[in-house]
Amino acid sequence: VQLQASGGGLVQVGGSLRLSCAASGRAHSRAGKGWFRQAPGGRREFVASISGNGEDKFYADSVKGRFTISRDNAKNTVDLQMDNLKPEDTAVYYCSTEPPTWEYWGQGTLVTVSS
Repeated sequence: VQLQASGGGLVQVGGSLRLSCAASGRAHSRAGKGWFRQAPGGRREFVASISGNGEDKFYADSVKGRFTISRDNAKNTVDLQMDNLKPEDTAVYYCSTEPPTWEYWGQGTLVTVSS
């Protein structure tokens, strides 16, 4: 299973970014998918997840109302739309699949929010 995340970059406070993660190899297109992040010096934390059929979505309290997770099973991708970004959103963002153990991880994409 390979997960390739993209879309990170530098953005100002209040701006938006859209992350995308493409799964390939033996990645099941209908497996649950999620996004996690790790800030400098911090631990990896949960950001958002989406069920296999896309009907159930879960968000960390810190991103509710600002981030939106979505998926395209035909393309085996999962996206994270991030709006109204804050400096504390600065982190490396990782996509993952195969909950609840989150067996597989992408390489991460850096998001930097400048104030």
